[in-house]
Amino acid sequence: MQANTMFDNLSERLSKTIKNLRGQGRLTEDNISEALRDVRMALLEADVALPVVKGFIDRVRERALGQEVLKNLSPGQALIKVVHDELQRIMGESNDALDLNVQPPAVILLAGLQGSGKTTSSAKLARMLQTRHKKTVLLASCDIYRPAAIEQLETLAREVDAVFFPSSTDQDPVEIASNAVDHARKQHLDVVIIDSAGRLHIDDEMMAEIKRVHAAVQPVETLFVVDSMTGQDAANTARTFNDVLPLTGVILTKADGDARGGAALSIREITGKPIKFIGVGEKVDALEPFHPDRITSRIMGMGDVLSLVEEAEQKVDRGKVEKLAKKISRGKGFDMSDFQDQLNQMLSMGGIAGLMDKMPGAGQLPKNAMADDKQVHRMIAIINSMTPQERSFPGVIKGSRRRRIAAGSGTQVQDVNRLLKQHLQMQKMMKKMSRGGMGKMMRAMKGGGMPPGMPF
Repeated sequence: MQANTMFDNLSERLSKTIKNLRGQGRLTEDNISEALRDVRMALLEADVALPVVKGFIDRVRERALGQEVLKNLSPGQALIKVVHDELQRIMGESNDALDLNVQPPAVILLAGLQGSGKTTSSAKLARMLQTRHKKTVLLASCDIYRPAAIEQLETLAREVDAVFFPSSTDQDPVEIASNAVDHARKQHLDVVIIDSAGRLHIDDEMMAEIKRVHAAVQPVETLFVVDSMTGQDAANTARTFNDVLPLTGVILTKADGDARGGAALSIREITGKPIKFIGVGEKVDALEPFHPDRITSRIMGMGDVLSLVEEAEQKVDRGKVEKLAKKISRGKGFDMSDFQDQLNQMLSMGGIAGLMDKMPGAGQLPKNAMADDKQVHRMIAIINSMTPQERSFPGVIKGSRRRRIAAGSGTQVQDVNRLLKQHLQMQKMMKKMSRGGMGKMMRAMKGGGMPPGMPF
């Protein structure tokens, strides 16, 4: 999930409360009540549904006033653990994966209001099932009310390389869904994802139609797609759908916008259904499995190294990493082309914001200490402005060359100087790492260190 987005304000408020608690030698009913007042306000500001906030605070208070906190040698830490555990509990203990363990094709039906992101979520889900789970996927649209929706899904299917089942506005949605499943069965495809019609608001006609589609294709997963920007309303809409359809889970979209986290913290408690995926951007790869334990760690400012490692495994070019490691271990320097590769890999992993969001303790850094992706793009532009010789032997870049590179990249000479200095630091770090390998780097990150290439 992107930094400076969904849980930022909540995380900031909780960090302050946690800081105050850590300073308390012993906890009393008074300072526990004061801390919980702050937590309550933080949750309400995050647009968490009132009954969810009330239940959460009551449970934390009950545990906080019990033996496990008051009698603990470091009661502040013990109370923080209670808040952490309860946050995780209301979102679900762990990720609920899709249940595709059926005779193929496994049918996934997506439901939700218009504009919630169903069509793009269909394509993102198809891409994830193909790339991570090696499934063959067919996409079909039952939205006969918006011709553009069918065209949009066809375009996206092409983009993610999934099979598209054609449909038109004069067909019956039930007929489209049934034919799509038959076609997938004949073609021996693994999964069918059906994008149903959305409406601007919940109406009986819409509900009756999706019930008919559901009855006809018997999906193994019925996922409710909801916009996280609608806060606690998202949870209430999910409950209304859940009363009509046997939902198996939720996809929370637009988590990279200015949502405050209320939807993520309310849905499970209000509907009893797990959030299975979270949409974190426009691109077709911007869908992540929802891990309540990792999200809780991020909210509490503890980072999320597990997601960082997984992301690195998926997005970092292993071939390039191994080639670079061999090159450095043979005593050959880490040159500017290698540095540029590192910067591009970092951008592919969500940029600095995406990385920092997952780093332990990053929330405690002052805002102005963080570089942004503009700086990374500026650094790449400077390297692009160098000749092949300068990239291979940065030591030759002196006065007049520095001025030429700055002019060519639209930057200042001091930007070029800064880049050369950072490159030198990276060179030293790479030498050290070549002696201890990748494991050394991951251990450093778990301890709250920065990954290489961080332009600070």
